Amino acid sequence: MKLATLHDGSRDGLLAVVSRDLSTAHFATGIATTLQQVLDDWNFRSPPLEDLYATLNGGKARHAFPFNPKHCMAPLPRAHQWADGSAYLNHVELVRKARGAEVPASFYEDPLMYQGGSDDFLGPQEPARFASEDWGIDFESEVAVVTGDVDIGTDAEAAIDSVRLLMLVNDWSLRNLIPGELAKGFGFLQSKPATAFGPVAVTPDELGPAWQGGRVHLALESRWNKHRVGLCNAGPEMTFHFGQLIAHVAKTRRLRAGSIVGSGTVSNKDWANGYSCVAEKRAIETIEHGAPRTGFMKFGDTIRIEMLDGDGHSVFGAIEQRVAPLHDPAPAESAVPPVAETAPAPQAQAQGDSDNDGAAEA
Repeated sequence: MKLATLHDGSRDGLLAVVSRDLSTAHFATGIATTLQQVLDDWNFRSPPLEDLYATLNGGKARHAFPFNPKHCMAPLPRAHQWADGSAYLNHVELVRKARGAEVPASFYEDPLMYQGGSDDFLGPQEPARFASEDWGIDFESEVAVVTGDVDIGTDAEAAIDSVRLLMLVNDWSLRNLIPGELAKGFGFLQSKPATAFGPVAVTPDELGPAWQGGRVHLALESRWNKHRVGLCNAGPEMTFHFGQLIAHVAKTRRLRAGSIVGSGTVSNKDWANGYSCVAEKRAIETIEHGAPRTGFMKFGDTIRIEMLDGDGHSVFGAIEQRVAPLHDPAPAESAVPPVAETAPAPQAQAQGDSDNDGAAEA
């Protein structure tokens, strides 16, 4: 099934079930009001959501309404945890080669990962605001999973079974802030601003055979200012699958339901497939020409990230963001949908409740 969180003026939004073709939606009220409620009680709440999903896909949901990604928050507007790996070691190899550094042998045996902020995620069409272009603004096209509860010491194969949902990610990075932060020895903070997620989260079965061995075997497209710059396959070159990434986090701690674990920047050895972040393009240019030729993103730039299935249908919907100054003079259109006009008002509530340019590889 496919699930979205719609703006309703609250911090956590309102849960909706979305049709497979992303054309219609239906509020999940009566089952759950937020996605976190579903994750907290998955075995009880997911079956009726699956029933509603089947009804919606069959065109028989009485209160269905047109689905508009503009009205979406991140599927989980805030989460208990956001841990992002760097599972595509080609990306790590390129960035390190560009600065004349070797990849430590341990990187091929133990995943590289950082813990990001999870209290304020961006929606799929929400502007990404920054105080300065000088910070080295960069997108990162990724895939992530949302877990159920995971015990300490869970092994990689068992960890795959904890995957409840998958999402698209734009893990924004501020490349020019990274070296100074890493020099302090404590890792990323200011260099990793709010992360954005695609309109819908999907259960693994929606991917069919493309979900195999804890990897998503589909191409991830990145369009910078409407120009396609990347069409990278997310499956074969993922050195550490999602089970391994989850197990890495769980080595010394539990993961609570609703934890998000990211893949890191999707990267392929074949340069013809393009890139999923500007830092990788700059690394390739440095290797080829001795110095980068492509600058980082500027105010007004746009990025679109999308993944299509084998039939050419969008799996998660698209992330479509604009880079904007912190205080944008142009008034932003309200993202809150006119519920009374686009959908029946919700009824009763449910019962109860990277790798980084010249510095690091997260």
